[in-house]
Amino acid sequence: MTADLSSLLNASKALTSHLSRPDLPSVNLSLDQIEAQSRRLVSRQPGTSGDAGRANYLLAQAHVDAPALASSIAHLNTQATFSPLQALQDTDVAGYLRHAHEQNLISTIEEGRRETQEEFYRVLEDRGRRDWEARKKRVFEQLGARVGGENRAVADLKKSTHGKNLLSASVGPAPTLQMQSKMMAFDRVVTDMNAARLRGTSYPIVHALIQASLSANSDARSLQITQNFHVLSKITGEPPALPPLSHAGAHILNAPIIERKFARAYLGDPESRDAIELRRQIAKGAREALEEQYWDVIERTIQARPMEARLGGDPSVANKIRAYILVRHYRNGEWEDRIELVAGQPIWAKLFYLIRTGHAQEALEEATRFQQAIEHRESSFLSHLRVWVESPDRRLPKPHRDQLHAAYNAHMLHSSTADPFKLALYKLMGKIDPARRSVAQVTVTTEDWLWFQLSMVDEDEFGGLRGLAEVLLSYGERHFDGVPGQKGAKRGVWAGVLLMCGQFERAVAALWDHHETEVEAVHLAIALAYHGLLRVPSRAETSDVTPLTLSPVSPPALSLSTLIWRYIRQFVKMDAREALQYVYCVCLSADQPGGVGKEQVENAWELVRRIIVLANTGAAWEELVGGFRPDGTRFSGVIEQNAPLLKLDDMHEYNEHILIRAAKSSEEADRIPEAIKLYNLAGDYTTVIAVLAQALGNTIAQPSVDEKARTIERTAADILRHYERMNRAVGKERDAVIRLLRVREAMDAKDAGRVETALELMESTDLVPMDADVAKITKRAEEFRELPDALQRNLQTFLTLTMDILSAVHQKVKASSLPEVTRQSTLAALRKKSRSLIIFAGNLKYRMSPDVYSYLARVDVGIAL
Repeated sequence: MTADLSSLLNASKALTSHLSRPDLPSVNLSLDQIEAQSRRLVSRQPGTSGDAGRANYLLAQAHVDAPALASSIAHLNTQATFSPLQALQDTDVAGYLRHAHEQNLISTIEEGRRETQEEFYRVLEDRGRRDWEARKKRVFEQLGARVGGENRAVADLKKSTHGKNLLSASVGPAPTLQMQSKMMAFDRVVTDMNAARLRGTSYPIVHALIQASLSANSDARSLQITQNFHVLSKITGEPPALPPLSHAGAHILNAPIIERKFARAYLGDPESRDAIELRRQIAKGAREALEEQYWDVIERTIQARPMEARLGGDPSVANKIRAYILVRHYRNGEWEDRIELVAGQPIWAKLFYLIRTGHAQEALEEATRFQQAIEHRESSFLSHLRVWVESPDRRLPKPHRDQLHAAYNAHMLHSSTADPFKLALYKLMGKIDPARRSVAQVTVTTEDWLWFQLSMVDEDEFGGLRGLAEVLLSYGERHFDGVPGQKGAKRGVWAGVLLMCGQFERAVAALWDHHETEVEAVHLAIALAYHGLLRVPSRAETSDVTPLTLSPVSPPALSLSTLIWRYIRQFVKMDAREALQYVYCVCLSADQPGGVGKEQVENAWELVRRIIVLANTGAAWEELVGGFRPDGTRFSGVIEQNAPLLKLDDMHEYNEHILIRAAKSSEEADRIPEAIKLYNLAGDYTTVIAVLAQALGNTIAQPSVDEKARTIERTAADILRHYERMNRAVGKERDAVIRLLRVREAMDAKDAGRVETALELMESTDLVPMDADVAKITKRAEEFRELPDALQRNLQTFLTLTMDILSAVHQKVKASSLPEVTRQSTLAALRKKSRSLIIFAGNLKYRMSPDVYSYLARVDVGIAL
């Protein structure tokens, strides 16, 4: 051990022997000593003063006085940062004000910059959150949410062989019982509307939706949604009812045209005369809806507080307004501050409330009653009011407006005691200072404020309704509905605001964003499309995340097809017939210019095909697409009967765009029986036989037969009988179907123990030669390559089945009590057939697995023994 260590030491010393130099002294220091020596060497190096000098020299060449700058920075006094550069004298008031003004400007700019930055990041975060929520909702909708612990789409994918396009065609979770009752109340309206469209008559859809909303929503929070439909009815001017159908001739001639009435103005040039008139009508209708709503509030208030109202026996409008003013503005025997009495009456408040509730003519009559007292206070007010009331667009001529402006600026603009209602009346009539959008003590509620804005809107000034929309959009949803989930949050107010300013697409999207108002969102969109007040995007602009499309260069657009599909997917399997009624509504936008209308029709066709593929099989499915009676006659389905609603003009288009393409989708989704029926209905008999052959080929190859395979076989047998009778689709494919059906019969007979019958069936197919003629067998093997694919790929099945049948018959004959001569001749015939099968299989040896050929050879040996 010692010798080993010594040799190891010597070897380690020899490792550095080539580095040693005799002319240099060796260093024998420890690590601590080396470190101490290193530190001493560093301390002897010159300091940083030299570096500083060189730096100053380089900066001096660039005309930079580094020492002077360093001195200035060292003596900098930060306390005097915001003091004036030149000292101000105590008596220099102008200089002080100028300095204070500059500092205010600087601080305002800085504060604005900071607020803008904070607002930018807040909006960015909010937008990112909303986009994420929308995308998450979209993914959950596509996957069908989680039902019963497993994803619905995944479950469907497991049931499907191919699963192609399953994600886009998956169905959503089933709605709750409460949601179902609401949906049923609304879907009757859509059905009735489509029936009227088929008859070529108009239908008051908005009023029907109002009734459906009232029947489906009983809580107070849902009244706002009903009010939104009421707003739309006033905007469109839709009549509450139409003449009965018993007077059909007069009805068609005299009834107003409702369907797509506003499409030309709404979808055309926004600067055209029709578009301007439409915006005026929108503002007027929204204002009238708010006036009716407020009148209802007044009547309910008077009924709730009769003692304070002191209505008496006069049922006139003016007396009800007087009673309401007492309730609102009279407390403890005194009127509220700034309420001006004229002839002992709060005449300004009374006139305002009469106009606020839509009784402008009554307001003029009331002002006429107190003409002398009013003219004593405001000499020209009554003449201005009369011209304003009698004007069809509530607009004063310029001379009247100038006089009103002068009176307003002189007596009311800076007055702290002016009656707020008189102030509001002057602003309304003269459209004075529209930028100041509220009046204290007058615009106290959201509805009051909105009514005041709509009354001030002028299409010739300040951007009109579009300018108001920009202002409202800058406030956002939270300003009107509150923060979702918090106490006091509302639902539907923001959508109503958007409706009133003509932002119809945004209004629908605002309702769709909340699960509890999705039903109303869909039906509001349908009503808007029916009246021609909905703009849909092109296919290239349509988003997969949200139905709403916003573009900086074009108005907002809403994908009606996307909205409807996400809605009907909840019940498309349960009630496909009702789902179709909603799909018919997609074609309402067929007249939109720019090729968008044609895309909408194609979207509707795609949804119809998707419903056909997803609908449950059975009698209800045949009601959708049609079918054949037992006697061979064809009957039409619901889709064919409603083809005009899908813009399908003839049977050829129906077959091409609906049946054949739906059949291809069904085939891809592994719904073979449905695909076959659809091809058959479309008259594509050759494809029917081809699909049958492929399907039967697949079922033959299955180790076990399920109900689906049995359904395919029954369908094939029925269609084959019908085609043979009508002499249709004659050719190799039909012969292949006949052979495959016989093979299936042979399989069933073998399983039932009827092996002789099974052998006869296999011989009748003429798939396997059994006559022991080698030349014929070789020729048949070459001809086998020309057979349809459904037969070729089942070669192994045919051969093993036939050989098993021969073996079973052989065993049965050997064990039988037949006469010896008969038995031996029968066994010899079986050996001959078995040998023929082996020769045939040998010619096609490379078309099958080696294991199969080995199996056939073993069974053949067993038969030969």
